[in-house]
Amino acid sequence: MKAFILAGLLAAASPAVALSQASQPVSQSNIVIGESFILDAPSLGDEREINVWLPPFYEELEEPLNVVYLIDGAQDQDFVHIAGLAQLGALSWQYEPFILVGVQTKNRLLELTRPAADPRYQAQFEDQGGSEDFLAFLTESVIPFVDSRYETSDRRALIGESLAGLFVTDTFLYVPASFTDYIAVSPSLWWDEQATGQEAAALVAAHDDAERSLYITMADEGGTMQAGLDHLLEALEAHAPEGLDWIYVDRSQTETHSTIFHPAALDAFRTLFTLPPYEYGETPWYLVEGGEPPADEDAPGQP
Repeated sequence: MKAFILAGLLAAASPAVALSQASQPVSQSNIVIGESFILDAPSLGDEREINVWLPPFYEELEEPLNVVYLIDGAQDQDFVHIAGLAQLGALSWQYEPFILVGVQTKNRLLELTRPAADPRYQAQFEDQGGSEDFLAFLTESVIPFVDSRYETSDRRALIGESLAGLFVTDTFLYVPASFTDYIAVSPSLWWDEQATGQEAAALVAAHDDAERSLYITMADEGGTMQAGLDHLLEALEAHAPEGLDWIYVDRSQTETHSTIFHPAALDAFRTLFTLPPYEYGETPWYLVEGGEPPADEDAPGQP
């Protein structure tokens, strides 16, 4: 009995013993993945968090960089995981390196939707219809701030998912010159009885022929989400201007609304910011079946 009790006491004490024997760190520091700012947002009557990720070799670059503006880009929103994709591109050269700018949203339904015309939506959603003010914040405050602080090219992309994807789509349709590239992931095209999709044909037909790109994708939401998207796709097929390069990726069989954003963003970056395949040079001997190291006349022991 005593031996049983003693064994139990030793087992209970083992975590503390293990902790005392663990290696102690030489130093400790925080992991920093970017810069964070608070900007005045006059059009919103507020202040907003703006987060910026730069490629690790930014200071050595001789050419200006493209900029990707991420809606819902606060640190507790989508900034961190999309910054991981930006880092992946910079490390692996799968796609062009870019500056990532995350823009915080607070009241998403208010800030990311156009005013509803349907009385049911007006009655159900009191705070809505403020996307014009949010776009003004982007174009009049955020973009000038970024352009004044960093070496940026003329190419800038807008990316967002769900309500932010609706905002991306609406910006593309109504104010296409705001950005050069648009990435809309599972956009909430159910809004206002699919008003965006219903109006898309006339809006797309009115676009100029400037070079732009649109990447749009949808998960398995179905219903009015898919119906609104179908209207948009019909408009693009019938009226896309000559300068528009657009692509639709159907993810209805592989993704849900909660799983689509990260893989879709990776695919969008690969698609819109394509780089030529990396040239690895001659295949090394150890990757060839039965390969042999090349003879080196200067190496010791070589004939």
